[in-house]
Formats: sequence, structure tokens, C-alpha cells
Amino acid sequence: MDQHLKPYGFSRDLPQALPIDMDYLQQTMLALLQIPSPTGYTDQAVHWTCGELERLGVEYELTRRGAIRGNIAGERRAPDRAIVAHLDTIGAMVVGLKENGRLAVSQIGTWSSRFAEGSRVTVFTDQGARSGTILPLLASGHAFDAAVDSQPVSWEQLELRLDEQVYSRSDLEMLGISVGDFVAVDPNPRITPAGFIDSRHLDDKAGVACLLAAIKAIKKAGVNLPVDCHPLFTISEEVGVGASAVLHQEVAEMVAIDTAPQAPGQESIETRVTIGMRDSSGPFDWHLTRKLIALAQVNSIPHVRDVFRYYRCDAAAALEAGNDIRTGIVCFGTDSTHGYERTHLHSLEGVARLLTSYMQAPPVSPSDNRMLAQREDFKNQPMEEAGEHPDPGPEGAVAQTQRQDSWRYSGRD
Repeated sequence: MDQHLKPYGFSRDLPQALPIDMDYLQQTMLALLQIPSPTGYTDQAVHWTCGELERLGVEYELTRRGAIRGNIAGERRAPDRAIVAHLDTIGAMVVGLKENGRLAVSQIGTWSSRFAEGSRVTVFTDQGARSGTILPLLASGHAFDAAVDSQPVSWEQLELRLDEQVYSRSDLEMLGISVGDFVAVDPNPRITPAGFIDSRHLDDKAGVACLLAAIKAIKKAGVNLPVDCHPLFTISEEVGVGASAVLHQEVAEMVAIDTAPQAPGQESIETRVTIGMRDSSGPFDWHLTRKLIALAQVNSIPHVRDVFRYYRCDAAAALEAGNDIRTGIVCFGTDSTHGYERTHLHSLEGVARLLTSYMQAPPVSPSDNRMLAQREDFKNQPMEEAGEHPDPGPEGAVAQTQRQDSWRYSGRD
């Protein structure tokens, strides 16, 4: 273990990660990728996931809109924990029927029109699904010469070409196409001999597969969890809502599973696990994050820390909804996020293994089973001594001793 973690009170008796059935993880991921689920059109992905939880022997409940809250009973009911992944993906919606028989579209979720150009898609209409392709307005160099290289990059510069004999607005109307129809981008997944996975929507179908594979490992090993664990599957993370309505008040800590962008200026690597320190909404919980780091180190899971400046996850939605919980995030490294994404099986295995260790670990603080705690139960973040501290008052000697104890930090796990 790294020397700098010793003051945090962690030792090598932390829970051991369990082996992961990687064939199951891959097949689960591929099955999920084949189920279109842009935000707002997630019912089939919800039904599939519920069926898988039933096969794994996990009880669950559904919210009105379809978020799933599972329950794996532990030795204690509280303070319990949640692990969340999201079933929804980026996508698009029909916003106009054009006179040339094409469709105007706009994005669902945050993603660039640059990644939409050339995408094969499925349009879900009231009269059935139709296939098509999203193209730039100037799609042929043979017709427009160099102008194809100078047109702006925006959703207004795109149109959707259906694989149907439609050449006018009336043709589209007769086919049953309407404004508001959902558009799902086809995933086109491929797993290479080197272990890379190329596909749309690894965010977060790969994360869901990691969580289900971790649950399978826990069930197979027959381990007793210290506290109740709630696997959560949300359906609107890509539009910022996420885990805002699926939690209950006994959940004290929540770990999100999501994608980590691999890019210049980022530490994330597609073959490793990434433990996020902060996203665009703010820092993750200090104590929970350090526990995740310690679990990765004890189990020799290759990992990095990273900060996400233009990114938010289910944890942000949970906090903004008023939940007083500790939050953290565990990610699989991903190249070209929200485009043709690529990750590696090593990263997915590491995420799933880390989750099995976390599920077996004691809660961050036993006092978290209460909504409000006393000062003596509240945890401390370590601080380096930097010269003499001013005496805060008549009890300065006692306070000085408390400061020294606090930065040594014994943990209280």
C-alpha cells in the first residue's frame, strides 16, 4: 500500500476483490448495446435489466418512470449503500419534416453533431421502427465539391435520410413520421483480439454490465455483506436528472459507475480504472473516495485518479435533489466519449472487481446510520502541520492535541 494512505487508517485487511466472469460481462454488455435506449425511450432496457436481476436472485422495485432499485440484504440494514449505473444513452429526436423528404433532428443529451454525421440510426415512430442515416446537408463531394469541407458543424447542418422512398413532407406524413419521434444511434460494437471494445453507448451500457457482473460474483461467492447494498439503474442521467428520485433516506453513501474520458489533460487510461475526485458539480466525498483508492491498492487493481471539468454523473443529480449522502465515482477509461467510444476489457474487469470489494467493505462511518450526528462521531480529514498554530482559546492545549490526532486519522471503520 502507498505510504501516503497509512495516515488514513486503512490496512491490508480490507476486503478482497472477487474474480469476475468476463464471458458473462461481455455478453451482458453486448446484449444491452443491442437494446436502443436514448433518454426518454428506455422501457425495453429496463425490462431486460429487471429480467437479469431476477436471474441473479436480486429483489428490486421500479419507480413510476422506470428507474430500478435493487436490494441485496446485508447483516445490517443501515447505514446502507447504493451503486448506480445508467441505462439511458445519448440520442436524438425528430424536430421537423422537411420538404425534401429528410428529417431535421436535435440531440438528446450533450453530444456534438460532429459525432452524429454518418451515424446509422433507428427512428421509432407511432407506426413502427425505421432505419436511416444522419448526414450533413452537403453530403457529397461529387455534388458540392470543396463546399463539403467548409460547412459549419452544428445540428442545424444535419438531416436524417430514411431508408424509404420518401421525397417530400407528404411522403413522410404518409409513412407515419412525426415531430417528437425518438432517434437511437446504432451501436455497431466490436471486441478486438487485443481486448478493446469499440462501440457507441459504452457510456453506460459497459458500466451496467460491470455492476451486474459484480453482483453475479457476490452471489456466486455467497458472501455476507456488512450492510444492505442497493444496485440502482437510472434512466435519465444523460439529461442531468439521474439518481434524483430512486434513493431512500437510509442510503448513506453512493458510488456511481460511469465513463472516464481519455484525452490530453486527463489522467484516465482506457486499460485502467479511474477514480474520480471531482466532476463539474464539485468534489466527491473525501472519505468515500479514499476508501475506494485503498480498496484498489489492496487488491492490486491498476487505477488512476482524475478530475472531470466538463462532466457530471448520477451523483450530482442525487445531491442536487437534496440527498445528504456521501458520493464517489468509479469509471472505466474511455477514448472518444459520446462518439465512437473505445475501452478495454482490463478496465471493465477492474471496475467490477473493485465493486465486489466495496460491497464487502464496512460503511465509511457507522454514525452515518443517523441523519444527524454528534461532533465526536464526525470523521476528520488529515492536515499537515505547518509551523505553530495559534492558541484558539483557554482550551488551547486540548485543542492542539485534538488537531494532532485528527491529521493522523485513525479511520473509525
